[in-house]
Amino acid sequence: MPAPHADAFVFFGATGDLAYRKIFPALQALIASGRFDMPIIGVARRDGSTEQLRARARESVEKNGGLNPDAFARLCARLRYVSGDYHDAAAFERLRQALGSAEKPLYYLAIPPGEFDRVARGLAASGCVKGARVVVEKPFGRDLSSARGLNRTLRLAFPESAIFRIDHYLGKEAVLNLLYFRFANSFLEPIWNRHYIERLQIVLCESSGVEGRGRFYEEVGAIRDVIQNHLFQVVALLAMDAPADSEPEALRDEKMRVFRAMRPLTPGDVVKGQFRGYRGEDGVAPDSSVETFGAVRLYIDNWRWAGVPFYLRAGKKLPLSATEVFVELKRPPQRVFDEVDPGQPNHFHFHLSPKVCISLGVRAKFPGEPMLGREVELLACPVSGEQMSEYERLLLDALRGDPSLFARQDSVEAAWRVVDPILGDAVQVHEYEPGTWGPAEADRLFGGRGGWHDPRDEVFHALDQGDAEP
Repeated sequence: MPAPHADAFVFFGATGDLAYRKIFPALQALIASGRFDMPIIGVARRDGSTEQLRARARESVEKNGGLNPDAFARLCARLRYVSGDYHDAAAFERLRQALGSAEKPLYYLAIPPGEFDRVARGLAASGCVKGARVVVEKPFGRDLSSARGLNRTLRLAFPESAIFRIDHYLGKEAVLNLLYFRFANSFLEPIWNRHYIERLQIVLCESSGVEGRGRFYEEVGAIRDVIQNHLFQVVALLAMDAPADSEPEALRDEKMRVFRAMRPLTPGDVVKGQFRGYRGEDGVAPDSSVETFGAVRLYIDNWRWAGVPFYLRAGKKLPLSATEVFVELKRPPQRVFDEVDPGQPNHFHFHLSPKVCISLGVRAKFPGEPMLGREVELLACPVSGEQMSEYERLLLDALRGDPSLFARQDSVEAAWRVVDPILGDAVQVHEYEPGTWGPAEADRLFGGRGGWHDPRDEVFHALDQGDAEP
């Protein structure tokens, strides 16, 4: 039976950065598309009025996607502001009154995790949780112990089925395309295993630095900020078996099996780096050992993937910004043409950003008498069309009660179990120059057999031009 649709949207942290950058633009877009028609209540500590919140919402949409006058007018007509300290029971009583006849509100906690306990208790004590659901932002803890503690806090007021842990990365069109490509094409399944795949690489590189968020980054680092959540989710989509059906829990069950099969990391599986100059950033300790780069060699100990390494890499101040998956196939079992062996093996190449495209790397014969070939890429690029932003998609799913693209607690804990052994100072941090691909020590993860596949600007240019052989 489908879950009931929410009948009110309440977001805590209404005057904060996340609401400003993501939530207001997503709400305007959902209203413009006819997918949203319910009261909107913004809650924050800051004294203010509904008119002031409307003014901030207008500034938000103007700077983050553009103002849609008609949709924004409808947003404002639905918007109301409730202010008050989260330790004050009167603030939650005002919220209960503002909800009016709403029976199935969706609460979005766009606030630091340290505030979750107080808000959960306040909602429960004021009678605001019956029939409700809650959305919480990552990070879902800092390690396995804190993740379990966070879940205990949320369960004070909500059952697991009503908790929606949002990782915006799962709402990206390019990431969903991975899932669709895996299970909508029958040709892939026979070779998508340890018998035909040599290794997989996943890279999320950023040319920017911490950009004024040094204090935040000191609390997380690249492993917690990107690898343990975003890249592990991509690994799960690549490695999972087909779900039994289209029900949300079937998809989440298969992902959980992947997380459970991941081998816990050891220091020998990880290289950490820090770009030169990071310690001079505002909010960063002068002797900081927080990594701005992480490279991981991961194994999944199950029948499909036994012995196949997954190489994950993420970092700041790298040569360009891109997210890619590179799946290297094994070489042919016998050499028929003498010149083939030194060439690049066949591969699948998923470009997730800044362009979205899937390519298959193959060898094709040169014209002429000799049996000589060259490496070419066969491209499959999506047709342009209406795209929802990741926050539009995930907000809409949460309002509908569809948990498919949200993290389940058992998967969160299983992912932390994998990285727990290498958090903190368990692994040395190597310095690297800004604009490089990170510390040279990252190459040792390959053990002398191959190396990293670096994203290239010319590939993105070729995609822009529609060139079939970048």
